[in-house]
Amino acid sequence: MTHALIVIDVQNDFCPGGALAVPGGDEIVSGINAIMEDHDIVILTQDWHPAGHSSFASTHDAAPYSVTEMPYGPQVLWPDHCIQGSEGALFHADLLADRADMIVRKGFNPAIDSYSALFENDHTTPTGLEGYLRTRGTTGVTMVGLALDFCVNFSAVDAAKAGFDVTVRGDLCRAIDLDGSLAAAQAGMAGAGVTLL
Repeated sequence: MTHALIVIDVQNDFCPGGALAVPGGDEIVSGINAIMEDHDIVILTQDWHPAGHSSFASTHDAAPYSVTEMPYGPQVLWPDHCIQGSEGALFHADLLADRADMIVRKGFNPAIDSYSALFENDHTTPTGLEGYLRTRGTTGVTMVGLALDFCVNFSAVDAAKAGFDVTVRGDLCRAIDLDGSLAAAQAGMAGAGVTLL
């Protein structure tokens, strides 16, 4: 039985100066690096959008952070971010990305956003990560990264629903906190059986 560390979206666009900067997003990098060696498996996720993605406010001529209705449900419209091959989509330079056993890219389908490391936002299209973890004999996962109230939250809840023992290290995450999203995420994770440290 193995334990995996899943590092969510520690990318330039989510760090200070980036297109969708999470306050203090760069402050967690050294702490994440420090715990990598404590885990059997290290997985990084990478937001990886084509230009003109359907989750971008600019695609809809809408205000950033407004909400639209998509076929799969409500979707926050974000500033253009993590565009494939861009500087903003790269991992933070100090993150020990070479330590990763696997990199899961998400959000590459132009028609659907993907917060979770396990499923796209329709909650049915898998990324393949669950299968990888199972073939590696993984029973427990620890999640860290950006942003706590969106991609970390969705990933943690999906992993718990899939039967993994999930821990989220709040000290190694940072949140956007959009209209109460942090409190809602914390309650949702706790309700799903996620351990919040």
